[in-house]
Amino acid sequence: MNSTLGRAPLYLPLAVALALLALFAVLFDNGALLAPFFGDASYAANYLHELFHDGRHLLAAPCH
Repeated sequence: MNSTLGRAPLYLPLAVALALLALFAVLFDNGALLAPFFGDASYAANYLHELFHDGRHLLAAPCH
């Protein structure tokens, strides 16, 4: 009998990595993820910080 109980799906590591990246973006990123695309402007304009600012407050995470 071939049972798959106890074996994690193959996509689980990818799902965990994406969840950790999303958590980093919401809680800690201040432009570093957009820097390869926009250069120093990503830090000055703070696009991701502004995008996730209200989300941080909804999660009760301090951001300032």
